[in-house]
This record gives sequence, structure tokens and C-alpha cells, in this order.
Amino acid sequence: MPIDLEPLLLTFRLAATTTLLLFVLALPLAYWLAYTNAKWKPIVEALVSMPLVLPPTVLGFYLLIAFSPNNAFGHWLENWLGLRLVFSFEGLVLASVLYSLPFMVQPIQAGFSNLSPSLKEAAYLLGKSHLTTLWRVLLPNIKPALLTGLVLSFAHTIGEFGLVLMIGGNIPGKTKVASIAVYDEVESLNYPAANTYSLILFCLSFAILLLVYSINNRQKK
Repeated sequence: MPIDLEPLLLTFRLAATTTLLLFVLALPLAYWLAYTNAKWKPIVEALVSMPLVLPPTVLGFYLLIAFSPNNAFGHWLENWLGLRLVFSFEGLVLASVLYSLPFMVQPIQAGFSNLSPSLKEAAYLLGKSHLTTLWRVLLPNIKPALLTGLVLSFAHTIGEFGLVLMIGGNIPGKTKVASIAVYDEVESLNYPAANTYSLILFCLSFAILLLVYSINNRQKK
């Protein structure tokens, strides 16, 4: 049966935007966590990993309170920066970045940690800068970790429900993503439409994970 494609398109837009922002933010964070000996490293790692064990509705609730115009911080965002993050696509992006952060940081951190220290040392001895060493030496050697982080972050964002419902609500064309559409169709007892949405998400998630595992296994041979 025909379904509204708008929730699916919005989901892919959210996942793509979130994944891009996560890569930019997680790369320096993962690099720092992999090589630092700072005393507060365990605290940072615990904060980054919190979304893995924290119910998404808990994170969504606190973000909803923080970004509400009735709250001082939310009021400041709206009046001084013109940002209204509650029940908006921008709010969904920020919430998704926070919730999917460990799925990007941890694979990249593990990739850096598994590299031989001699790679960095050799690059520095040749006069390469830290930035050049990162882009020309380290990153090319952790391609599987980068791919895993990108794919897992994208797939995880696609499957979000509780968090996006709390912070974004259910606004068609604005915050109604595919997982919310499935919930709506089930609530309306429209099981064929719910099945169609669910099947699309299932097949897409399976295809993404199959791709990353196939590429990683091929590179190990």
C-alpha cells in the first residue's frame, strides 16, 4: 500500500546530518582519548558512554527541560541566538548527536589505540606536524574503524524513537521521523502501513551493517 515518504526522507536527512557532525566532533575527541594520560580521562569516557546505558527518554527529558523557552538556558538560546530547539529539526540533530556520540567515538578511539606507536614516532622524526601525521599517516591506517563509526552512527540515528519523540514531538514534515510514523500507524491500527515502514527500516539497517562487516572482513584478508 502507498505510504507517506516524508518521514523516511526526514529520517535519512537527520541521520546524514547527525553522522557528518558526529565525525567532525568525535574525531578530535577520539584522538585525545586514545593518546591522553589525563587524570580525568575516565570521567570523559564515562560521559561519552552514558547513552549506551541511559534510557533515551531520560536524556530526552533533560534536553526538553534545558531547551524549553521557559527555562533560562532555552530562553537565552531563543532570544539571543534565535534558536528554538524544542520541537524542531535542529533540536533533533543536537539530541541525536549526543545520543549517538559513543557509536562514533569508541570505534575511532579503538582504531587509534590499536595502531603501533612507531607510526607517529616515525612521522615526527621525518618532520611531519601533528595535523599532517593525523591526516596522512594515522587516518589511512584506521579506515575500518572510521567506516564502522560512520555506519553505526547513521544506523543508530535511523532507529531512534524515545529521544526524538521527547525532544521533537510528532510534527509532520518537521520532526515526524520514520520510527514515530511506525508508532502512529500502530496506534491507528493501520498495521499494513506500520509493517511497510518497519520493513524498510529493517532492510536498510541490515544492508548497512552487512556492508560494513563485508568491507572490514575483506580488508582483514
